[in-house]
Amino acid sequence: MLFKEGFQVFDIHAHLPYPLPFMSANPVIRSQNALRSERMRLTWDFPEPPAEEDQDVARPFIDRWVDELDRYGLGGINFLTAWSNDDLAEQIGKYPGRFTGFAHHSIEEPDAAEELQRAVDTLGLKGYKLFGPLVGIPFHDPKLTPVWRFLAERKLPVLIHFGLLGHTGGIASHLNINPLAIFNVAREYPDIPFIIPHFGAGYFQELLHLCWSCPNIFIDTSGSNQWMRWTPYELNLDILFRKCYELIGPERIIFGTDSSSFPRGFVYRYLQDQVRSCRELRMNETEIENIFGNNARRLLNFI
Repeated sequence: MLFKEGFQVFDIHAHLPYPLPFMSANPVIRSQNALRSERMRLTWDFPEPPAEEDQDVARPFIDRWVDELDRYGLGGINFLTAWSNDDLAEQIGKYPGRFTGFAHHSIEEPDAAEELQRAVDTLGLKGYKLFGPLVGIPFHDPKLTPVWRFLAERKLPVLIHFGLLGHTGGIASHLNINPLAIFNVAREYPDIPFIIPHFGAGYFQELLHLCWSCPNIFIDTSGSNQWMRWTPYELNLDILFRKCYELIGPERIIFGTDSSSFPRGFVYRYLQDQVRSCRELRMNETEIENIFGNNARRLLNFI
């Protein structure tokens, strides 16, 4: 067992199927991504994709996720995306108390604040999910003020993906790729908890600088974090956790996996590796339970 009896993990970062507007359909890109996916499958010992005729296409995804909760003894999963806010709410609504979800829609739409309020008040979603490199204007642009004001009034979390986005053919340069792009907004609205996933996905130093200034920045640990191999300085999972722990403490670190597809399902390997790092750093059980579930539960009022 990874944890003491009675504790259940909560995963802040998973996805139901959703549109991927940032991925290229170019055949050269697709072929390179196929090679990358197979290499990653072998590296992480992921299950081999089933033949098309063997795929369980009739069984709803959310039912399969319930199986994952039971299989691994998880206390819950927060889904960040689906085909729409209504689709996400409908799916997780089948299993009250087991899943939560965030709204995910363009912040640049004129009615973005109204849609966010509907997603929260009518659909019961718990926060807001954005991809920084898909937002075409600065985050402090006055057009976005209604969204930030609503989030601040409700003290709702917003999870923003910064850094590298996608795989081969993905986004490596953009106005809003750096976590510091949210600095002005985060400092102006300290009541908004901003969650930055994947340890900054290539912008770890910048994320630490952001955390140093803004006590409302939380770090989400999700994914394989392979971007560590592409930095000019040496990094590994132990270093990431140690530096975050030293700067912001265990209360602002939140576990996630970025799990999204089947037959892979919940990526238990990521959980194992992250728990090992925390134990190697001699964190106590309260700190570990905060990181791997209780911090997220408090942010989402999912107690």
